Amino acid sequence: MTTPTVPYYPSLWQDLRGTSFSQGWFDAKGIRTRYLRSGDASLPPLILLHGVGGHAEAYARNLDAHGKVFDTWSIDMIGHGWSDKPDHPYEINHYVDHILRFMDAQGWDKAHISGESLGGWVAGRLAADHPDRVDRVVLNTAGGSRSEPPVMARLKLLSTQAAKDPNWEFMTQRMHWLMKDKTDATDDLIACRQAIYAQPGFEKAMANAMVLQDLETRNRNLLLPEDYGRIKAPALVLWTSDDPTAPPAEGQRIAEMIPNSTFVVMPDCGHWPQWEDVATFDRIHLAFLQGKPVGV
Repeated sequence: MTTPTVPYYPSLWQDLRGTSFSQGWFDAKGIRTRYLRSGDASLPPLILLHGVGGHAEAYARNLDAHGKVFDTWSIDMIGHGWSDKPDHPYEINHYVDHILRFMDAQGWDKAHISGESLGGWVAGRLAADHPDRVDRVVLNTAGGSRSEPPVMARLKLLSTQAAKDPNWEFMTQRMHWLMKDKTDATDDLIACRQAIYAQPGFEKAMANAMVLQDLETRNRNLLLPEDYGRIKAPALVLWTSDDPTAPPAEGQRIAEMIPNSTFVVMPDCGHWPQWEDVATFDRIHLAFLQGKPVGV
């Protein structure tokens, strides 16, 4: 008997098939925080942080592998996803405060922190200013090292458009910006983000998040060489061949400023390597977080 061929439809449920995980909301000392979690409290804690305008699903494809080794929490940061969105501009100290509240409410003295884009900026600031709270830190195509007005303007335009009018065209443009291979921006992922951006009040939340794309605000939040130099935790600076925000040389420059760092470039990826090449990302990421040799 011939086994029928079943068409594969890429979706978040397909990504999570076979993964033991939970979704919920956690009170991070006054900030209602939405999470995707895999693993359990017997394992070392790991917090995964998305980029600006993003949400916990940025790591949906990584939960299975990481939940087997770590108590893995991918969260919606303050002002993002389905977490609370207080009405004030979100600067880096607000995101750091949110993560510390989350850790304190969990009862964690320390955790591994891994962030992509804005999440990497937050992770770097957290590791620099609160070295006693971070085990290992990953800066994945991280922001916060410099100001690039053309990139900032493009990101602000796409994000603001999508939040003001979350129609399919604008949402698709915003997601395509992240990926080298545009087909990695699946319809299901676009629909997920569309639902988030269609929330009442989200346009205001996006405006509050976009303040870091304004030059004056961004510059006072940047991580300076002396900040990177204060990072005591072992650090992985992970970059990609086709990141739309900065070339691999910028990742190399960041790594050279951090005393105990490893620098890796993943080929054929844009701004979401954890999504675009799951197997390679998981192998590198898990090796580093477990203190094992790292290589592409």
